[in-house]
Amino acid sequence: MRKSFYITILLLCSAFFMPDANAQAPSRRRQQAQQENNKSSMTVRARTQYAPAAEIPEDLKWKREIYRTIDLTEENNSSLYYPERPVGNEMNLFTLVFKLALANRIPVFEYTLDGIEQFTKSNRLNPRDMLDRYHIYYEEREVRNDTVFVVDDADVPSNEVKSYFVKEVNYFNDRSSTYNKQIEAFCPVLHRADEFTGEETKYPMFWVRYKDVAPYLSRTYVMTSDYNNVTSITLNDFFITGMYKGDIYKTTNRLNKTLAQYCPTDSLMKAEQERIENQLLTFEENLWKAPDAPETEQEETEESTGVKEKRDNSKRIGRDRQDGNDDEEQMKDDDSDKNDNDNKDADKAKKEKTKKVKSSTKTKKASSAPRATVRRTRR
Repeated sequence: MRKSFYITILLLCSAFFMPDANAQAPSRRRQQAQQENNKSSMTVRARTQYAPAAEIPEDLKWKREIYRTIDLTEENNSSLYYPERPVGNEMNLFTLVFKLALANRIPVFEYTLDGIEQFTKSNRLNPRDMLDRYHIYYEEREVRNDTVFVVDDADVPSNEVKSYFVKEVNYFNDRSSTYNKQIEAFCPVLHRADEFTGEETKYPMFWVRYKDVAPYLSRTYVMTSDYNNVTSITLNDFFITGMYKGDIYKTTNRLNKTLAQYCPTDSLMKAEQERIENQLLTFEENLWKAPDAPETEQEETEESTGVKEKRDNSKRIGRDRQDGNDDEEQMKDDDSDKNDNDNKDADKAKKEKTKKVKSSTKTKKASSAPRATVRRTRR
């Protein structure tokens, strides 16, 4: 009895004097709230209005992953480069992504030497490491017990990012019977010239998942024409509609080889790129192509649609044409016979005419002889 009494008292005392597990310091609560805001910087209304693209299903029957390089110096891709420096609220793709990554609003991931993207927590790139690695000037400040990196617009290397690596996923969804092409990630490539030689060297910076940045791309408008300077299309629409133009430099394969590793010359590289493009087009066209019908079914369809009747009419027309040709030949033969008869009659008339001429000359000679004799007698 006493033991149970003492045990009850101990439990009550421990429950009374035990500190609250949920009690935290105000600074700690503010820090956690800041981290949550960084993870989901967009409001619920914004996330609902600019919903990200649908996830690629895992149980697909066919999928092909393509890596392209987008050259921003080409006219089709210049919308991703303009303006080089932020002008008011207008900024190019890299400036937008750079500021979002600097504020921890979107995660960016390391670009490994093998070129394979790994979207894992261990492979996530820290903003400080990114700034130090590419020698970008920044200012470090403490705001509400949190470290903030401030970079001036003039120090953002947006004019040096002249190309992108883009990973496309072409897949066929057999459940919805649809063929889709979706961008999974892209990587800005820094083109930095050497101080002595002046030659440009490419530095792939980091991978960005498209679904993380898609809501922000839907709110950023760009100019797509030099003749119409109205910014009427968003960056998200620019990518979804496929307005960009890029060359294939790699496909997902078991040996993890790029095209340059097994195409040593430019001509072979071009031929391989065209072969892969034709493979994608052929696969999509064959999805909607009707199969060849057997001969019996083809005859039935011909009878039902009147094709056979058309063929009979064409045969009848052919026979009529043949009869007409025969008549023309017969008329030609008749004309030739008639001409022969006419020629014979003409020859006969000529002969009779020559006979008449000869007879007339004889009579003239005969009549002239007595006249001479008469004249002689008169003398």
